[in-house]
Amino acid sequence: MVKPTPVLLLFLFGCTVSTSPLVAADRPNIVVVLVDDLGFSDIGPYGSEIPTPNLDKLAAGGVRFTQAYNAARCSPTRASLLTGLYPHQAGMGWLDNRVEPGSNGIHGRLLPRSVTIAEVLRDAGYFTAMTGKWHLGQQHGCTPWNRGFQRSLNSRYGEVYFPKEMDRPGTENLYLNGRELPKDSPIIGKDWYSTDLFTDWGLKFVDEAVAEKKPFFLYIAQGAVHFPLRAPAETIAKYRGRYLKGWDTLRDQRYAKQIALGVIDPQWALAPRPSDVPSWETRPVDRQQRFDEMMAVYAAMIERIDMAMGTLVNGLERRGVLDNTLILFLSDNGGNAEGGPPGVTRGDGSIGGPNSYVLLGMDWATLANTPFRRYKHFTNEGGISTPLIAQWPAGIPSARRGTLEKQPVHLIDVMATAVDLAGVSYPRQLGGQGIEPMQGVSLRPAFDGLPLARKEPIFWEHEGNKAVRDGKWKLVLRHRETWQLFNMEADRTELNDLIKQEPKVAAKLEASWNDWARRTFVDEWPGPDHTDWGEDIKPR
Repeated sequence: MVKPTPVLLLFLFGCTVSTSPLVAADRPNIVVVLVDDLGFSDIGPYGSEIPTPNLDKLAAGGVRFTQAYNAARCSPTRASLLTGLYPHQAGMGWLDNRVEPGSNGIHGRLLPRSVTIAEVLRDAGYFTAMTGKWHLGQQHGCTPWNRGFQRSLNSRYGEVYFPKEMDRPGTENLYLNGRELPKDSPIIGKDWYSTDLFTDWGLKFVDEAVAEKKPFFLYIAQGAVHFPLRAPAETIAKYRGRYLKGWDTLRDQRYAKQIALGVIDPQWALAPRPSDVPSWETRPVDRQQRFDEMMAVYAAMIERIDMAMGTLVNGLERRGVLDNTLILFLSDNGGNAEGGPPGVTRGDGSIGGPNSYVLLGMDWATLANTPFRRYKHFTNEGGISTPLIAQWPAGIPSARRGTLEKQPVHLIDVMATAVDLAGVSYPRQLGGQGIEPMQGVSLRPAFDGLPLARKEPIFWEHEGNKAVRDGKWKLVLRHRETWQLFNMEADRTELNDLIKQEPKVAAKLEASWNDWARRTFVDEWPGPDHTDWGEDIKPR
């Protein structure tokens, strides 16, 4: 009997590699699945009321990381995920539509000083493929097919849900292996919802790898739950009316569930509702109805993500490759407050339909990020904390299944994990170009319940928002404000600033952040800070 090709599924997460690499026959495949704008508490294993049975099953069979971190925003996270570098090192200090003249780190594309997981593993004999949202500078010449992916079905920026819908600029077409096609091309498929489409095409690419008897690296970058929020009408209908209890009650319920699950420490108080977010009871009945419909669309999108995960896992099992599969599931940033407290609802047809334009807004994003402060863009925990589930039946000991892992981990750890588990070497150069060294560590020890080999703090910068995490201490700054210091063991919801009590600790962390910024091409942010969230066309 032919031994099934092993598989590693990574959902988002260098310099440490294993001293005992796997032999070539045991090299795991690597599948990275990344979702967009999902908050820390938005799936069942992290406290949500939204049914996510497939993710629940994934968590029960693996390890949940409770302190997993992203890079606060879309393109920077994707750059860190694929390169194992911090965003500015890779050239993506902001989104791919901004190129700062003279900047060291804001180039709108992945720079040649970076190497992708796809490039490393392709050169080691892997079959490499991706589906979904690219958002790494395709308009500037940085594409999946010239950064190591041999197969791809991608959108340039994301925000694609149906073959026929009201389009945003740049989202009209898809690209199949570099060939531009209309979204409704029969070559792509018929009557699809993109969360399913990207999963189905990912499995098609897996079939090619299996036929060629090659290990594979598959990166699935879902567009959901990024605005404009859209989902199939029948799924939205299931959730209408469920959210009339409002964000205050639901935050309390999620917080209680998180404590019961052990995802958060009960000594961490629930962050208070922000002053910009009104209490649910003060909203008029017609506004409550509108908010309920918006959240129904968001919940429907999360259900469809869960369904697609079931399709993916079942598809891998049918192909005989699931047993030696590591699955890491996470989001690219915290819940998204863009649209301000009221959110946005405009366009034609029902809320959440293919011709509507919906942003969830700050009120519901506060629920998404329970129990933390702030949102996407910011380096407070609400902006950078992500759910991360790791499942690997052949690689995670049975005693560790269903457990919680509390060590802090970050996107930069994905490259190191892939290099370690595949038994390959991270290159010093590619095509004659010197490559920045990996910044993360392999997550492999954590699967066994052992300490990670991290020797450096974890750092952030986005839009002038800064942070550094070293052990129990976190120093954080919101753009144009002042540094704050928090003890993350006692106060991960960042409510008790200790900077006056611990000035030496703060000074040491600030110095380490400054040193890091100098060596990783972080420029002083020219502004503006992200405080203008926009307005709904309707009154509050």
